[in-house]
Amino acid sequence: MAKIFYGLCFSMLLLGLVHAQLSTNFYATTCPKALSTIRTAVLKAVVKEHRMGASLLRFTAKEMVALSGSHTIGQARCLMFRNRVYNETSLDSTLATSLKSNCPNTGSDDSLSSLDATTPVTFDNSYFKNLANNKGLLHSDQQLFSGGSTDSQVKTYSINSATFNADFASAMVKMGSISPLTGSDGQIRTNCAKVN
Repeated sequence: MAKIFYGLCFSMLLLGLVHAQLSTNFYATTCPKALSTIRTAVLKAVVKEHRMGASLLRFTAKEMVALSGSHTIGQARCLMFRNRVYNETSLDSTLATSLKSNCPNTGSDDSLSSLDATTPVTFDNSYFKNLANNKGLLHSDQQLFSGGSTDSQVKTYSINSATFNADFASAMVKMGSISPLTGSDGQIRTNCAKVN
């Protein structure tokens, strides 16, 4: 999960800096430490504030919570939630017991479980109801309802599906309108340490 997150962050940061064709190694010769510098800064930010990763990827906290509601459908591999099932006490014990039958402590990495065990194929607000009851499958999901600033938003969505649907639609439209700068719209730095 962390590798995917950092890959997305690096890609997003580089999108506005490349010319014509997007490339993750565009500055390999002119600014060889660019990726390691970005990686270090992102790691420090995430260590300082664990929710920073999601904040960097999503476009406000309200939108991040709304877009996370997409986990009301879909599945996750055992490998992605095993640690939560066997090592985290914040997971509902009944759900943990149920998940262990499909996701043993070792092996079965590719076994799938629904992100929303209540209504796994219906796009609704059950995902948020699950979070409010400590039934988030992924650690990152449950972090949205763990005594922090996003708790109230989760609670709102858990009791008001119309609000969730409206906010989700708005956030999806906003995310869909993002486009990387390419060609003459972006800036290619001649000196990686300063803006041209």
